[in-house]
Amino acid sequence: MIVLRHETSFLLLERAKEPHRGKMVPVGGKLEPYEDPYTAALREAKEETGISLDRLQYAGVLIESSPTPYNWQCNIYVADIPYQAPPPCDEGILRWVQYKDIPHILTPATDWQIYQYIMRAQVFAFNAVYNADLELIRMIDEIEGKIVIGN
Repeated sequence: MIVLRHETSFLLLERAKEPHRGKMVPVGGKLEPYEDPYTAALREAKEETGISLDRLQYAGVLIESSPTPYNWQCNIYVADIPYQAPPPCDEGILRWVQYKDIPHILTPATDWQIYQYIMRAQVFAFNAVYNADLELIRMIDEIEGKIVIGN
């Protein structure tokens, strides 16, 4: 995932496809054969937004596990970009969202924690555990050894 930021606004994607259809998420995607996460993030940003990035800052990792086939490891990067009109995207609709408004929009359950850490420039390693209905049970900050969501 690539969190595209301009000051305190994020360029987020309202996804048209599952997973997270209808939710606001950063752009991103899967690795291609022999591709490293950094190169994949640069490619995905270009493919989904048309924006060519020179540099990404590593933000952290999110591991999502469940008793279903929904199991992911997501490397998350941040890129500070100049403000521009949201470009068209084949994956959904891109919109600028103010940081302060994120708790009031539909996002994946893990994402508010991610944005808070990014705004503090705090690297994270999150372990998110879901039940069979893909409801978030618990999210652990592995670096600080604390539960940030759940018990």
